[in-house]
Amino acid sequence: MTGNEAAGRKPRIGITIGDPSGIGPEVSLKAVSNEEVLAACLPVLIGDARYLRHWSSVFGLAPGYEIVDVGNPLLPLLNAPSSPVIYNLANIPDSIPMGQEQAVCGRSAAQFIEAAVSLCQSGQLDAITTAPINKKSLHLGGYPFPGHTEFLAALTGTDEFAMSFISPGLRVALLTTHVPLKEVSSYVKKAELEKLIRLVHREFVRYGIERPRIAVAALNPHGGEGTLFGFEEASEMVPAIEACRNQHGIEVSGPHSGDTIFLRASRGEFDIVLSCYHDQGLIPIKCLSFGEAVNVTLGLPFIRTSVDHGTAFDIAGQGKADPSSMVAAIKLAVELFHQRTKE
Repeated sequence: MTGNEAAGRKPRIGITIGDPSGIGPEVSLKAVSNEEVLAACLPVLIGDARYLRHWSSVFGLAPGYEIVDVGNPLLPLLNAPSSPVIYNLANIPDSIPMGQEQAVCGRSAAQFIEAAVSLCQSGQLDAITTAPINKKSLHLGGYPFPGHTEFLAALTGTDEFAMSFISPGLRVALLTTHVPLKEVSSYVKKAELEKLIRLVHREFVRYGIERPRIAVAALNPHGGEGTLFGFEEASEMVPAIEACRNQHGIEVSGPHSGDTIFLRASRGEFDIVLSCYHDQGLIPIKCLSFGEAVNVTLGLPFIRTSVDHGTAFDIAGQGKADPSSMVAAIKLAVELFHQRTKE
């Protein structure tokens, strides 16, 4: 399909419902009941129809759903949609305890992701938005991945990828994700940082920023203070930044002290900050924009967005979950789809 043909229709967004014992089903159902979401895209819930209908009734949503059983084509229905669609895997048992780590939920959540990837690869979906999964349940279910990002990369054979977060006031990409803090320094290498800078530049150009201003956050306090507090900045980070700037013409700077760089970016000095580790990047994002930030996986052959929160087992099944992050994630997937179709 050409860019012009794609631009002339609503994008088809697959929404995996996440861990069935968490708040994923609730925020997914609430999101596809949102008028702005329905106006912007054709939402396809990827889950278990019986399970979703049960919770839709419990939460008082009860819109009509079109059901497509796994293995059947989606496109004929999506060409003339009358209501949100459920792609039915029928893989959740009749009764599961809510808010608990369990193998059955890890397997179900993984199967939703696998189905969504297959539908994107076959051209039936334009993008994926994912509800949260539980990493322990995923492992109990037999899937040895630390999270969505690595799982999606493995399913698509993607070698260069990164986790990023986009919010109204700040964009962040991560050099490492779910890595123990004591091991982070071993990942801060010139080759890896250079690959990340080039990937981030390429992806954000695709997403409409003509010349992204990239800032790299230092690993150590005060940027290492001339190697007094650490040597990674001088030995690994500066050479990577200089190579990207001088050899590839990328507008990248740093390493900048981690205690000020996010404030500077939030005030408009930079378009995106590259963070060395998970909490360095996620703390400012969640302080500034919790509920509005969206997780975007860079480098995949299709668009993938996600919420900025976890499974919230403590409130699962109670109708208290706020769907704002899921709504924001779906709307960003739509925006990125339209941006890509301009290529």
